[in-house]
Amino acid sequence: MAQQKSFSSNLGAIMAAVGSAVGLGNIWRFPYICGKYGGGAFLAVYLCFVFLLGSVLMMSEFVIGRRAQHTPVKAFQTLYPKNKAWGLVGLLGIVTSFFILSQYLVISGWTTGYVWNSVSGALAALGTDSAAISAFFIQFSTSPWTPVLFLAIFAVIVLIVILGGVQKGIENVSKVLMPVLVVLVLVLCVRSLTLPGAGKGVEYLFSPDFSKLTGEGVLAALGQALFSLSVGMGVMLVYGSYIPVKDNIFKTAMWITVCDTLIAILAGVAIFPAVFSCGFEPTGGPGLVFLVLPNVFNTMGAAGVVFASLFFLLLMVAAITSAISLLEALTAWFCEHTGARRWAGALLFFVVTTALGVVFSLSMGSLSHIKITGLTLFDFVDKMNSIYLPPLCALGTIIFFGWVMPEEDIKDEMSNHGTLRIGYYGLFRFLARYVAPLALLVVLVTGIIS
Repeated sequence: MAQQKSFSSNLGAIMAAVGSAVGLGNIWRFPYICGKYGGGAFLAVYLCFVFLLGSVLMMSEFVIGRRAQHTPVKAFQTLYPKNKAWGLVGLLGIVTSFFILSQYLVISGWTTGYVWNSVSGALAALGTDSAAISAFFIQFSTSPWTPVLFLAIFAVIVLIVILGGVQKGIENVSKVLMPVLVVLVLVLCVRSLTLPGAGKGVEYLFSPDFSKLTGEGVLAALGQALFSLSVGMGVMLVYGSYIPVKDNIFKTAMWITVCDTLIAILAGVAIFPAVFSCGFEPTGGPGLVFLVLPNVFNTMGAAGVVFASLFFLLLMVAAITSAISLLEALTAWFCEHTGARRWAGALLFFVVTTALGVVFSLSMGSLSHIKITGLTLFDFVDKMNSIYLPPLCALGTIIFFGWVMPEEDIKDEMSNHGTLRIGYYGLFRFLARYVAPLALLVVLVTGIIS
């Protein structure tokens, strides 16, 4: 059965897709690698990649989804019925969404817990003792019940949104949460930029240093560009099936790309001036969020409690909007293939992904003795989610789009049945058929080798 749901407006589609793209990686990874690999030099390379390749991958998923009006698996099979095996690409997207959501719930649970710890003053009570802050995080993340409790609270929030449906749930919540996210990040930017010595943090982010832009840095920019837009996991394909037929897919993709990039840059402006002002070394990933930043906040006195609370609330909002899209992709796929009611599909995947998330959380503590290839369960699935699954799914999708899907269908969908001019199509077609597959192959092989 074709999808009968859709976003009510182009704004709703953009807000939902931006919410999916803007996640924890934008806030704790992008700013760090930008500074690490040359600031403005890295940013210039990243912008080229994100607009020439990332947006192409997003548009390909939008076109496939809206043209087929189906979720992954059936979308590929509908557009090329001669070979149903292409549905395996869609199935890979569903598997990717499933494992990413299960792992994402763990980190989102930590973020939710740190909102509480900030508001309650538990983080402030640690002062500026780095050892105490580190011990607090280790105790929190390895506890058999505390992170699980906050993981469950976060998962329930996401479930409630999905049960509301596409328009009343996802669209309406995204229209509220995305402006809230922007306001929070702007408030944090203003506060960070007014700290003494904040200029060093701005220089770290934006001053071009081409000596730091190594081959590794270029690959980091390519990888971040390709995967910061939630491509390669079936999410944008599902959202594409919800985009109204009157909407301009090209403009929608460009708006999403601009907003996603802008928020990532603003996150860096909010974080690193404060880090440098307080005399700390920049770092990335969980180390920055859960170890360095609490120390930074605690140097600010009473204002630090407010600053910390706002920051972790910002993280939680970003996590919610991304988790919503992942659970929606799973729910929509299940309901289409089984004919189940929406609430049943949402509840099923809520239970299964939350249960798996609990296992991944416990692998940081009581289940740490269980190893796969020498890695804990959490680290193993993190490796699968960052190196193998998304790039492999994206590669299959772009090969199908560029070499298998009928070109007349692509042109018809991008031009809204001939009503829009698509003068960019020649360049787009070249990027989709040759450049994007090669870039994804480079990222995939490099990740495997490294």
